[in-house]
Amino acid sequence: MDNKVALITGSATGLGKRTAIDLAKNGIDIVLNYVHSAEAAKETARFISETYGVRSIAVQADISLFEDVQKLVSRALSAMGSIDILIHNAGPFIKKRKKLSDYTVEEWNSMVNGNLSSVFYLSKEVIPIMRTKQWGRMITIGFDRVETAPAWKFRSAYAAAKTGAASLTKTLAIEEAENGITVNMVCPGDIRGEYKEMKIKNVRDQSDINNPIGRPGTGEDIARVISFLCNEDSDFITGSVIPVTGGKDVLNKHL
Repeated sequence: MDNKVALITGSATGLGKRTAIDLAKNGIDIVLNYVHSAEAAKETARFISETYGVRSIAVQADISLFEDVQKLVSRALSAMGSIDILIHNAGPFIKKRKKLSDYTVEEWNSMVNGNLSSVFYLSKEVIPIMRTKQWGRMITIGFDRVETAPAWKFRSAYAAAKTGAASLTKTLAIEEAENGITVNMVCPGDIRGEYKEMKIKNVRDQSDINNPIGRPGTGEDIARVISFLCNEDSDFITGSVIPVTGGKDVLNKHL
């Protein structure tokens, strides 16, 4: 995977950071994206470059805005010369539990633009670049059973946007298969806080009675699947929605 460039949105911290590190281990140059976490993003970029010997930069952009996406892609191309892998990791989420009727218009637009429209914006800018090489990997992020359009109480806006993104993922996979571009969705389980940046070995001795596997999930659990999908020989996997939950029923936990 040398000479490949990955653009990962929302990658200053959390799952995006863990994914960036795992891809860098495979010799992939990394474009980190952030909105507010400038220092964390720059530190992650420095760590990646110094530890794995690949190029890494941090670029500020709000992917819910098309103009920012254009600037992000332009900066990535100027610095790296290509974008071969696109990881749609960033996506706003409202933690407060409330019914649809209690959402403001601004909150609704934030959820839809950040989790669905952003996929369109980035795809519109990046797919033409991938087509020129007849090669590309695109990964979106969903949630447990998103492909079935499930009800998710108190998460209506987020669930609706991600469900749309799942459909878009499958459509893009069909449309771009002839161009050597694969498009898949990875659906993390209930991985929170510091666990998003942890390695699997850090939790081997920890117990989680709420998960059938018996241990907490980590960012590395997600990053390993993403890295596999980005591999040269994973080209037969496209249009897939892959849960990485440890068997946990994520939706019913929130009812």
